[in-house]
Amino acid sequence: MNQTCEESEDFKYLAYKVTYCVVFPIGFISNSVALFVFLRHTPKKTANTVFMTNLAISDVGFSLTLPFRLVYFFRGGQWDFPDWFCRWCVFSFYVNLYTSVLFLTGLSVLRYIAVVHPIRNKSLVTVWRARLSCFAIWVFVACSSIPFLSTGSIERHNKMRCFEPGNYKSWHLIHSLNYVGVSFGFVIPFIIILVCYGCIICKLIKGRKIGNRRGNTRRRSVYLIAVVLSTFLLCFLPYHVARTVHLYAKVLNESCPVIEFLVKVLVISLCLATSNSCFNPLLYYFAGETFRTAIRRVSDRRTLGSFSNSGVSPSFRPLPLENQFGFPKNRTSFFLFSFFV
Repeated sequence: MNQTCEESEDFKYLAYKVTYCVVFPIGFISNSVALFVFLRHTPKKTANTVFMTNLAISDVGFSLTLPFRLVYFFRGGQWDFPDWFCRWCVFSFYVNLYTSVLFLTGLSVLRYIAVVHPIRNKSLVTVWRARLSCFAIWVFVACSSIPFLSTGSIERHNKMRCFEPGNYKSWHLIHSLNYVGVSFGFVIPFIIILVCYGCIICKLIKGRKIGNRRGNTRRRSVYLIAVVLSTFLLCFLPYHVARTVHLYAKVLNESCPVIEFLVKVLVISLCLATSNSCFNPLLYYFAGETFRTAIRRVSDRRTLGSFSNSGVSPSFRPLPLENQFGFPKNRTSFFLFSFFV
């Protein structure tokens, strides 16, 4: 790479600061509450809850690194923490990104089996297999992301930098790893989700009793996969396209105006990719009745406790929260309200 482009950091730092200031509190609080519900208030474990628990763990772990990223960008790109922690923050981003993709893919496959092969569902889908699959996903993604541990802090313009490749060799390494990430971390999972979605739609079209309870369950499953598909299109597709084009431009030594434009596109797409941890709690709600029931049970207990502490007679049983405030049981508004009461 013969030329060196001096990229403007103002836009990049501003975008990251705004994004992380929004994503950190929402992503950390909502996923922490979801994780608490899964671990403490979901006695009956299912394959779905196993995948969702691991997804919440991934999001909480990544959210914990965001305050350090914020400090870095608020200080104008000065890394004041140990070099190993810079490597860990880079590593954790890719682990979160690709475990999220694969856990969401797993949830879609579970829905596909439940709708298209309901008779074989109990024999194919077990908690033990779900745990084994999640463990395999963690191991695969962690091992695939190990090369990113080589990207540590570097000195540039009299500042210790992080989250920036240091030289031409680093760019070539990332360019090579991009093939693995795009293939196994996006393209293949995306195709699997599209196949699952298409098969479920075909199953619904062929169904004769869409209005019965089974038909309603199928429609909820289709809605879940639609939300997952939207997450892929909003959070993951733009980032992988922008990253691939930017890396090609870097390696092919494109002109500086082109590089500067692609950097801005990449920054925006990375902000969208980071925000996936804010959308995942909505998926927990739409994934099944277990999580919604647990949320309502916790909310009802808190309501009963508040009446008890205020001296109200135990014989008085307050209405559930969704009836008190007019929230239907299966509305997103009740779910979001439950997080913050």
